[in-house]
Amino acid sequence: MKTITIAGGSGFLGQVLKNHFSKKAFRINILTRSPKNEGDIYWNGKDLGSWTKILNETDILINLAGKSVDCRYTEKNKKLIHDSRIDATHALGLAINLCENPPKLWINASTATIYRHSLEEEMTETSGDIGDDFSMNIAKSWEKAFYSIINPKTRKIVVRTSIVMGKHGGAVIPLKHLVKFGLGGTQASGIQKVSWIHELDFARVLEFFIQHEHLKGTFNLSSPKPTNNKALMEAFRKAMKIPFGISQPEWLVKLGAKLIGTEPELVLKSRNVIPERLLKYGFDFQFTNIEKALSDLLRC
Repeated sequence: MKTITIAGGSGFLGQVLKNHFSKKAFRINILTRSPKNEGDIYWNGKDLGSWTKILNETDILINLAGKSVDCRYTEKNKKLIHDSRIDATHALGLAINLCENPPKLWINASTATIYRHSLEEEMTETSGDIGDDFSMNIAKSWEKAFYSIINPKTRKIVVRTSIVMGKHGGAVIPLKHLVKFGLGGTQASGIQKVSWIHELDFARVLEFFIQHEHLKGTFNLSSPKPTNNKALMEAFRKAMKIPFGISQPEWLVKLGAKLIGTEPELVLKSRNVIPERLLKYGFDFQFTNIEKALSDLLRC
């Protein structure tokens, strides 16, 4: 039985992976600040400690650790977003090199937000334009930290993950609430691209990496067919059988974001991300159509 250790695995994506791989007969460990369940191991996300011993018994290490970006970008939050990602990555890299029997594979999270706003040009791993603002620079620093650590016995992969659509987390929950209360219309222009991936395909991609031992480097994790905001909200209304939704102009999106304590770029930025390398290596997405994905996720 192979062992997967997920750093920062107590959140939405960590639980998606735990549920998926548990059914595949993997042993799962979760590195977390708040151990509650069997297989949970305490760590503080930055310092070496007793948790490092588990890496000697780990075949696959997956790092998802980092403060959520679903917040206002105050100076305090910016520092926490940055430090939580860099500190965890450095700690894991050092711990791997202290192992006599290090993990064979280390998959580290990044974000598709590393690419600039784009309505037309497709952002691939080879031709995507990496931008220069707070969110993009966080992603660049995160990946730099990961690749700056030399782990000679460990295969390394970075996943630039787009918006994950899940039954119990990710973007589905807040958007479902908007639609339920009649606010599920177009947000701002509605033409901004939305790159997304179904939670099942997210887990299946990581399983694909485990199975194909020649794969390494940076991968975009996104459906090959980005939608746009207008079509996304229409798909939500259709899946929920709600015939109308009030649209929100850009100024209202910005005001609403401020009121609920988040950043408007989460809605306004056009993410046009294509999983070029996954397609090249033959990964078969189960969900490429946003309507079918939401129909599956919102099914009672």
